[in-house]
Amino acid sequence: MEEKRIAVLSVLVENKGEVAALNGYLSEYGEYIVARMGIPYREKNVSVLSVVLDAPVPVVNALTGKLGKLAGVTAKTLFSKI
Repeated sequence: MEEKRIAVLSVLVENKGEVAALNGYLSEYGEYIVARMGIPYREKNVSVLSVVLDAPVPVVNALTGKLGKLAGVTAKTLFSKI
């Protein structure tokens, strides 16, 4: 089994039309999600999400890549050293 690492996935959603796809991807990777926080920033018409994952690096990278390919969605990941 590949070593798991803790990661924080930061997501900015500027296109509300992609929310269903975004939630679908998060559900697909739900077994790795430790916590999720979403904040709608209505004044800027953007939603900000933080997702804490405990998963192998390739799994986190796959999720980040899928989210980043959605139109109007930006996703970046920060990994722990443990």
